[in-house]
Amino acid sequence: MTAAAISGRLAGSVKEAALAAFVALALAIPMVGLHTVDQGGTLVVETRFHWVAIAVLLVFAGRLALALWPARLRLKARREAAHVAVDGHFRVLKFLAVAAISIAILLPVLPITDRYVIDVATTVLIYVMLGWGLNIVVGLAGLLDLGYVAFYAVGAYSFALLARNLGLNFWECLPLAGALAAVFGVLLGFPVLRLRGDYLAIVTLGFGEMIRIVLINWQSFTGGPNGLTSIPRPSFFGLPFTRTPEEGETAFHQFFGLEFSPYHRLAFLYYLILALALVTNAFTMRIRRLPVGRAWEALREDEIACRALGINPTNTKLTAFAIGAMFGGFAGSFFATRQGFISPESFTFIESAMILAIVVLGGMGSQIGVVFAATLLVVLPELGREFAELRMVLFGAAMIAIMIWRPHGLLARRDPSIVLPLPKRGTA
Repeated sequence: MTAAAISGRLAGSVKEAALAAFVALALAIPMVGLHTVDQGGTLVVETRFHWVAIAVLLVFAGRLALALWPARLRLKARREAAHVAVDGHFRVLKFLAVAAISIAILLPVLPITDRYVIDVATTVLIYVMLGWGLNIVVGLAGLLDLGYVAFYAVGAYSFALLARNLGLNFWECLPLAGALAAVFGVLLGFPVLRLRGDYLAIVTLGFGEMIRIVLINWQSFTGGPNGLTSIPRPSFFGLPFTRTPEEGETAFHQFFGLEFSPYHRLAFLYYLILALALVTNAFTMRIRRLPVGRAWEALREDEIACRALGINPTNTKLTAFAIGAMFGGFAGSFFATRQGFISPESFTFIESAMILAIVVLGGMGSQIGVVFAATLLVVLPELGREFAELRMVLFGAAMIAIMIWRPHGLLARRDPSIVLPLPKRGTA
């Protein structure tokens, strides 16, 4: 490369970095540089321009380094991110899966575990289950769904209404809520059979908003903006987790001769969502190897080729929507019984965006990637609580850094469900 070319490239990189720094300056002044505080009942604006200067310098240096990074190395890094071609790939994934399951099972009994850790871990598992459900639609079938939170809401409200009005317990309501969510998945699937890409995303986004608006306005049935309260809690085979059970009942701690502790119910809910998540994963891994799972992957790669091979895209899309919605309904049922209260504010578009971010960040089609992404997206905001108003800024910066580092997801490799073994050498 000649000196003139190097000089031109350097000048272009500096201009690009300066533009990025200017945008960062415009955003940082109102978000970081100005801070309101209460001094003796008077609202005073404090300036923190030193934080603005640090942010602008970091953006300038980072963008300049990224622009000067040789294109050949960037291309190589992208290829490595898209294809994690290392020896023992399957053994590494298997080890990670076994280690994650072992840690998850032992977590409630570890000495470092407290109520806060269990609550956060339970939230992570809810998003893992939701991510695995959406992964069927987006990762395997290749159908962009921005309204997945609608099935989450249908499952939660179905469970709450069945449990409150019919007196059914958790295990009786769970399959009914999942079935109702699957029905709504089919209802969504029929109008969008001919849509793909952005158009499909817009329709699914509208469907999610329709469900939320119905929940807000149908007050006589859903409670409207006030939501539904007094949702029954699950019991351990009929043993409630209460200090003083009703007459004729035996509490959990009484049956096992333990001292009453609210931690018992938290641990039970944690193991319950862990079991539901593991069942979801086992079902998904199994169905991927069945003809319907292979049809999803074929549809994702090329719908025209699917039609040429005799695969019915209508049935394939509807099964993906229905099964993905069913798992969303299961997660919604658990959410309702865990919280004891649900309202439309729990099922906004932000939840759909969060679930989709988990699938994309983990690597579309990757089961273990969803686990890592869900853990990251739930734990990172918790770790940033000490930074107060800068919490979400740091969270967004971490998301951008991860997507630059792994543009195709944390575990972007998508291996086919069925692999034919190569013939041995020397054989005909």
